[in-house]
Amino acid sequence: MATGIKDKVAIIGMGCTRFGERWDAGAEELMVEAFEECLADAGLEKRQIGAAWLGTCMEEINVGKTAMPLAVTLRLPMIPVTRVENYCATGTEAFRGACYAVASGAYDICLAMGVEKLKDTGYGGLPNPGSNAGSLQWQWMPNLSAPGAFAQLASAYRAKYRVGEQDLKRAMGRVSVKSHANGALNPKAHLQKAVSLDQVLGAPIIAHPLGLFDCCGVSDGAACAIVTTPEIAAGLGKKDFVTVKALQVALSSGEEAAFNRWDGDHFMTTDRCSAMAYQEAGITDPKREISMMEVHDCFSITELVTMEDLHISERGRAWHDVMDGFYDSDGQMPCQVDGGLKCFGHPIGASGLRMLYEMYLQLHGRAGKRQLGNPRYGLTHNLGGFPFQNICSIAIIGKYK
Repeated sequence: MATGIKDKVAIIGMGCTRFGERWDAGAEELMVEAFEECLADAGLEKRQIGAAWLGTCMEEINVGKTAMPLAVTLRLPMIPVTRVENYCATGTEAFRGACYAVASGAYDICLAMGVEKLKDTGYGGLPNPGSNAGSLQWQWMPNLSAPGAFAQLASAYRAKYRVGEQDLKRAMGRVSVKSHANGALNPKAHLQKAVSLDQVLGAPIIAHPLGLFDCCGVSDGAACAIVTTPEIAAGLGKKDFVTVKALQVALSSGEEAAFNRWDGDHFMTTDRCSAMAYQEAGITDPKREISMMEVHDCFSITELVTMEDLHISERGRAWHDVMDGFYDSDGQMPCQVDGGLKCFGHPIGASGLRMLYEMYLQLHGRAGKRQLGNPRYGLTHNLGGFPFQNICSIAIIGKYK
């Protein structure tokens, strides 16, 4: 393995819009909203940015195929701008492009922006059968739905580890109760109302065993980051800044499912990607060294299974840890402190950067009512695609030493 990116890139500014049903704003207005906060946080002028990356997923309906909308909207002065897309890992992919450009020495200061207007995209934020964004899915797997696919993950997990149906449903419900409690403390979250376990368990079923509260919100939003080198950050007068400790991506070819190398109960990409990220960051005991996490809780079962793939919970034991409060905000491994995809929302192109935004605020002690005590490392995890063929992207950030 190469030396990696550890401490070669500093995050000097971040911004994030309020997520939700943003009928008041288009993609352009959302980008401006996030960028203005980010630029002020960095204490820079726009002309100091050397290159930019735009992440958006539903491109034809949102902002188009090119990166031109970012350059035009933010009036970026004659600099290279690149558009990227990698399913639900799109925001982190934009961040990865900006970080690698800085680490390589190609540019001094770079911008990563993620944006999505899902509420203006088909029914409920999903591509409709006639759209370009959804045509391949509907021709290849006409009966596929995201809740249906992830419900199968729950069934496989329960069968492999012989978990009682009600036990697993209560554990998944506990995941959602936790995220709603955290989201209620976040003024930028889409869903800001606490719920009880009885409410979650009594909600309508979407795809058995997943109920309404087991599914994340469909939202509009944008988030962005400005990155540079630690040396330049210090020269700009930045103190106690946050640096990138690891950036890893793993993509499934689908062969693990095709050749029966996978029981359908977890994500092989996350298992592999997390091991690479820990090695790059120099972390040998993630359960004790990682301070907090933001993981891809598109569904409650996804968060639960991810805890095992990240090598935090033992195989088949995450549901016990969830019920014991291990991942609560006052537990040993706070997870989804800002509400997660479940309650902050999931505008696809922005989610990865939104996760980093919360970790960044926490590391700077600026998370308000959600603030944790003296965190050291924050981990973000994106999962794009479906259980049988997916993308995993992991970032670890922490204070520079």
